[in-house]
Amino acid sequence: MSDDKKWSLSMHHIECCNCSHGCGCQFSGFPDSTSGGCEALLGFLVKSGQLNNLDLSGLKIVFAATWPKAIHEGNGKGALFICSEATEEQVTAIATIFSGQAGGMPFEGLATTFSEFEGPLVKKITMNIDDKYSSFSVESILKVQQTPLINPMNGEDQNVHITYPDGGFFWNDGIIGTSSEMSIKHNSLDFQHVGRFAAKAEVEWAN
Repeated sequence: MSDDKKWSLSMHHIECCNCSHGCGCQFSGFPDSTSGGCEALLGFLVKSGQLNNLDLSGLKIVFAATWPKAIHEGNGKGALFICSEATEEQVTAIATIFSGQAGGMPFEGLATTFSEFEGPLVKKITMNIDDKYSSFSVESILKVQQTPLINPMNGEDQNVHITYPDGGFFWNDGIIGTSSEMSIKHNSLDFQHVGRFAAKAEVEWAN
């Protein structure tokens, strides 16, 4: 890989989808949603990161996607939103990484699953990285709010994790909650789900 494509990202990662609380994709690679497909919204806050010598720290990113079946079966539609605080060079850098053009996982693999993709779209992004009540929104387009799973016996918050000791595709240790709000209305991306799978994690990716 040439020097101008070396990158690293340490990020807060917030995700939710239309699967049940366990998310079938996490265990078998196939959604357990009612439709059999995947509809997902993911938010990222860069704690530290770079593409070559360009600093990407502090940027907020939102990734929206839908696949008619399992993710690896392809034919997905997606959109990439980058916060309006980013410079033109930072927008280009994030788009280069997230589109897989800079190489490296998970983006290089994920990029092959899309038949339609829009972006980068520069928008105002609001984000809260609280482990139990993470949230993010793109003004007038999408909104996500996570809440903890609740113990039905005593009403207390459940402390639930999904952990991959050998490393997962996106994250190694996810704090599992549920969605009290998850919605997007943007061109062909138009869905809304409540009470489905949600996770908050810390990720370290590089190439």
